[in-house]
Amino acid sequence: MNSVVRVPLNTTPEQFARLQALQSAFAEVCNALAPEVQRTRVWNRVALHHMHYRALREKFPALGSQMVCNAIYAVSRTSRMVFQMPASPFSLAKLGDKPLPLLQFANSCPVYFDRHTLSIKGSKLSLFTLDGRMHFELTLPESQLLLFKVAKLREISLTRRVDGLYELAFWLESQQALTQQEAQAALDVQIPDAEDTVPAALLAQSPIPDYVSIEVAA
Repeated sequence: MNSVVRVPLNTTPEQFARLQALQSAFAEVCNALAPEVQRTRVWNRVALHHMHYRALREKFPALGSQMVCNAIYAVSRTSRMVFQMPASPFSLAKLGDKPLPLLQFANSCPVYFDRHTLSIKGSKLSLFTLDGRMHFELTLPESQLLLFKVAKLREISLTRRVDGLYELAFWLESQQALTQQEAQAALDVQIPDAEDTVPAALLAQSPIPDYVSIEVAA
């Protein structure tokens, strides 16, 4: 069973501006990489990392090494949805030998985090921004806290909701329930690196995310 825990962030105006700047910078890196996907027809995360990480890191030093890795993951993830899902009008099965369209990421695109850029210790949440770490008090119902103790964390994303509030989404995959001793040991959540799979719960959604526009090749 898959679950998602959504955590709204009650930001000050200064914190909101910092998250907005991070989201824009993240989209900029995605848009620098997307033409390479179109040109080479390669979107495997590991291959993209080997081919383009160094150049992206040099071009976008403010984002930091791990966030550049997460932007590569975001482009790979979105490309898989657009070019591999059968429901997509731009799947390879439908495109054949035609050139790939260009993916363009809006500033509203999700920002992906991992154990290097987001940490939870007890009720304290810390996340990376362009201006250093930002800290929040994590207040969750006991039922959601239990999920962190007994489920595998698959993905973390930051998005801005329609009401303007920033929100973190934690995608969890349920595993065998832990013993009381194991649950106690899991109070400090260990967050994995972003994996190369789209959470199953997302597969039923539209293969064209609302934060991506498609520019069809001439």
